[in-house]
Amino acid sequence: MSDQIKYTCASCGLEHEEWPAIAFDSPTSFHVLSDQLKKEIGELDSDFCVVRHPDQTDRFIRATLTQKVIDHCENLEYGLWVSLSEKNFQEYADNFKNQNLQTKYFGWLSNDIPEYEFLEGIPTTVFTKTGNARPEIVPHKDFDHPFVKDYYNGITKQEAENRIKAMLNITSDRDKKISKPWWKFW
Repeated sequence: MSDQIKYTCASCGLEHEEWPAIAFDSPTSFHVLSDQLKKEIGELDSDFCVVRHPDQTDRFIRATLTQKVIDHCENLEYGLWVSLSEKNFQEYADNFKNQNLQTKYFGWLSNDIPEYEFLEGIPTTVFTKTGNARPEIVPHKDFDHPFVKDYYNGITKQEAENRIKAMLNITSDRDKKISKPWWKFW
């Protein structure tokens, strides 16, 4: 990478030089809740999140998205959350340990990625993978949003590095102010 970016992995605690995956610890709608509301109406673990509002229940699963980098041999990886319908969430949860599950679900992207403005959800297809790997998110190509255009057209190596550097700077600043940032490098 340019300027040899180094980062400390939130999972293993070691310093790395390859591109990190930018992973969010929770969906945005869970993250913005007060600590009290998180305890009262939310449930969160490493793969599932449920938020029970008085008038609706939102269900999320953790997945990955691979952003193509057009002028580099490495792609930028994201760890994101998508919301699923009650039926699809339950089917996914019931089959979570099934290493042969290969299916797809409709989902809504549920993280606000700093490089983009999100005024509404982005529709996606969520593809499960064999071997208990996290599902892969693919935005719907016909949805008009810069994030979707970048997904299909790719971004440059410089853009990817700028995103990583910006997130590293945010992490450093947030780590000084709060005990745990809501996203991390995978």
